[in-house]
Formats: sequence, structure tokens, C-alpha cells
Amino acid sequence: MDTVETRELRYFVAVAEELHFGRAAERLGMAQPPLSRAIRQLERRLGVTLLERDRRGVALTGAGEVLLSEGRAALDAVTAAVRRTRRAGGAGGPGGPRERLVLAVKAGASHELLHKLLDAYAAEPGAAEVEVLPSGTCEQGEMLRDGRADVALMHKPFNSLAGFDSEELATEGQIAILPAGHPLAAHRALSLADVTDIPDLPLARWARNGTYPPGPGPEIHDQTQLAQLIALGRTVAVFPESARAWLWAEHTAVPLTDARPVVTHIAWPAHSRSLALAKLVRTATRL
Repeated sequence: MDTVETRELRYFVAVAEELHFGRAAERLGMAQPPLSRAIRQLERRLGVTLLERDRRGVALTGAGEVLLSEGRAALDAVTAAVRRTRRAGGAGGPGGPRERLVLAVKAGASHELLHKLLDAYAAEPGAAEVEVLPSGTCEQGEMLRDGRADVALMHKPFNSLAGFDSEELATEGQIAILPAGHPLAAHRALSLADVTDIPDLPLARWARNGTYPPGPGPEIHDQTQLAQLIALGRTVAVFPESARAWLWAEHTAVPLTDARPVVTHIAWPAHSRSLALAKLVRTATRL
């Protein structure tokens, strides 16, 4: 069976994402001619055309779209294997360093649940060291796929659990986080319609799969930036109820009566065989 090297996949994914050989070569730190030759060699060996080339530019064929999707997943899997192997290699025998698990969490969400989980797991005999890695709204899945995280707290309907094993932990409502001095902050409850079209207070925008949705609201990169922009009266945000834990005095949280409940899951790669991870999941489900 023909094989494809990870180097070739990196080359192809760069060209497929840029749809321009020059930009892809610059991104890869190489000259354009050898990159073009490598892609043509890959096409000959696979027996398919991956890219349509003409004077107007480069476009993916149907086969190219498949390889882009599968190639990204394969590169993530290789990267994940390297990262998790290095973490496992840091754990020695008796008296040496403990095994380490990286737990990805949405910044500012599930604060009380996370605190309980970390305390309960730390009390377990032989518990691994847990590194908490805060992330954006929809980054946890990507972190699991590329190995930056071993396990994650994920929130439906915001996160997709496709491709992961998971256990449901908690369900909560949603709130609008507003500047304390805004007229809507005095309401006992609001609807989604009330907060999605405020002329002077646009909704904050988080990146999803590396792309920000359209809209007039500010692009949010981290929780601290969001908290400051809300306090300054520049934006409003919708969060799970548990986000009340990080609110400033300049913020007001108002329940949303028609927002879908948020269900928190603990999720991990379906192929994981880590005993430390299994113990962490068991601890979470007992909370």
C-alpha cells in the first residue's frame, strides 16, 4: 500500500489552505519550485489530481478536499502522539515526577465544578498532576485533537463532542453579562432578542475554528480582555450561569429566559488508554 509522509501532508495542507504556492512556500519556509515538485510527486503516487492549476490560481478538486480534511486529522494525530508521549516520558518511577494530565477548560466557565473536581481528584491515591489550560469558547476540541490537552470540560451546544468519549456532569442556564450602569442591567430577566441587537452594546465575538463570526462586536481573545470591555461599556456577552464566579463590580449578570440550557461534559479522545485519565473521569462523575 502506498504511504504518505507527514512532510508531504504538511506541504499539501499548506497549499490547500493558502490556495497559493507562493504563500504556502513562505509559510513553510522553503522555495516554491521544490514545493510544487513535491505536490506533483504526491499526486502521481496517489494517482489522483489534488489541485486544479490555471492562470487564475489554485483550486481544490474533490480528491483534494478529502485529503485536506483527512490530512489535517492525520497531522493532528501525529502532533498529539508526540506531545502526549513527551508528557508521559516526564513521569518516572517511585519518587520521580508524577504523570501529568492537561485539562482544557473554557476561561471563566464551570468555576465551582472545576474547583470541586481538582480537589477531589488530588485526594485520590496516586493522582496525576493536573495542569489547567484555559481556552476560548470553542478551542477545547482542537486542543484534544492535537494533543495540547488530554481531557477537557466542554459545553453543549457550544462545543461539538463528535469523535470524543464523554460523560455529562452538570446542566445550567445562561446569563447576559452587561456593564453595571447600562439600563438593561436593571432588569430581573431578559430574552436573547433583548441582548442580540443593542445599538450601543454589540455582542462580543469569539473565534470558532480560527474564524470570527461577522458582526459589529469586538473580537475577543481572552477573558481578561472581555471583562474589561464589558466594564467599559463596549460589549455584552452571553455565558453559562457559572460565569458569575469571575464577574467584576462593574458587571451585572441577568438571567436569559429563553436561552438553551448549557450541559457541561468531561470529554477525552476515544482511543485514550490512560489510567490516570480514567481515574479523573471517574472522580468527575461522582461529584
